[in-house]
Amino acid sequence: MYPRLKSFIIECKRVLRITKKPDNTEFKNIVKVSGLGILVIGMIGFLIQLVRTLLLRV
Repeated sequence: MYPRLKSFIIECKRVLRITKKPDNTEFKNIVKVSGLGILVIGMIGFLIQLVRTLLLRV
């Protein structure tokens, strides 16, 4: 087997061994932060589009 592939597989096994399933509160926090990030990015995109539309109309 190729050395890079073998080290990649070993590294993947190591990561899977040390990861854990998030508890309920941790999961809820992750969902809240992700949702807030999506909202902020969406609002920024909306504002850019709004400004662009208003500037092109003049």
